[in-house]
Formats: sequence, structure tokens, C-alpha cells
Amino acid sequence: MVEATVTLHHQLEPEDQARAEFYALLSRLFADAPDASLLAAIARAPALAPATLTGDDGGAGGLAPTWDTLRAASSVTDAEAAADEFQALFVGVGRSEVSLYASHYLGPQSGRPLAELRATLAKLGLARRPESSEYEDHLALVLETMRMLIAGDGERRPTAIAEQHAFFDRHILPWVSDCCTAISTNSVANYYRRVAEFAHCFVALERDSFAIE
Repeated sequence: MVEATVTLHHQLEPEDQARAEFYALLSRLFADAPDASLLAAIARAPALAPATLTGDDGGAGGLAPTWDTLRAASSVTDAEAAADEFQALFVGVGRSEVSLYASHYLGPQSGRPLAELRATLAKLGLARRPESSEYEDHLALVLETMRMLIAGDGERRPTAIAEQHAFFDRHILPWVSDCCTAISTNSVANYYRRVAEFAHCFVALERDSFAIE
């Protein structure tokens, strides 16, 4: 695990602490390119124990090897190269190579994903920070919301597993794997291919874990 990725304000079970830390790490990586200190922290992080569950799309069985690949990539990636890749993939000039917004992946049959997400956040007592320039359906923001639901924040206590499950099913599961596939198959992606592969397996593991709760 990457130390100091997230400050936990409430005592959590080890499994939930690990979940919160991975959500925080992925949120940080999709919010901006990793700097040298973050790359070094990921590279130094310990390996994960092999999982016993295996799904058709990787899931738990793919988490440990994709984490190892991300650690290895972090050990040889230059922060400047990662920044250039992030800019080319997710910012671009006029148009990015890959969108990190839910609205890009969810068709008309899904309703109005941004409006529905805003309504969900309002019910949870959450809102976009005033200084944020991203819409609420940005991948980094939905992952950070999930971290907050698991770990709490300040005076906010962690939410019940049913509330976490509901948010995940409505606002993460329908589109994040498609986003990760778009990243990992894009010719510009190098370091972020490893990030996306790990994120894909982590989301699959969360889906499988919620299914057996």
C-alpha cells in the first residue's frame, strides 16, 4: 500500500482502510500526473497477496499482478514524461485523446448522469469544491467520493456498506471499466495503461465483493 495516500479520520477495518487508500490513489492519479515523490512511493509500496477469487475480467485474480506492473512502471517512469502523457491523453489541444467524464460513456438510455450524480451528492451532503474546475462526473471526483463514503472525512463518519454499494452501482460500475479500456487501448498511453489496467481490476473486485455482501 502507498503510505500517506489518504488521511483516515475514523478507525476502519483493514480491508476498508485498503479500499479507501486505493480509491484515494486512483483519484489522485486521474486528477493529475504523478510527481516524482508519488512515483517513488508507488514503486516502494509492497506487493499484494494473491487473491483467491477470479472473475472473467480479471477481478480479484488480476489485482496483484496489475499492481506489480504499476509498481514496476512507477520505478522507471520520469515525472516529466508522465506529465506529458497525462496532458496528451486527458487534456490535449482542443480535444483530449480519452475522456474522463461519465457523460461521455453513458448513452441516452442512462438518463442524465451529471444531473443524477449531483442529486446523489446533494442527498449525501456533498458538493464539488469551489476551487475545482472539473464537473462532478470526472473520474477522479467519483473515486474520491467513494473514498469519502468508505473512510469518512473530518466529522463525517463512514457510510454503511449499502450506501457505498448504491453509489458504486449507480455512478461507477456503469462506465469506469469502459473508460479504463479506452485508456489502455489508446496508442498514447504508456504509464497510464498500467494505471488503467489496475483500476479496471480494482473496480471488478469491488463489484464482485459487493455482490457477495
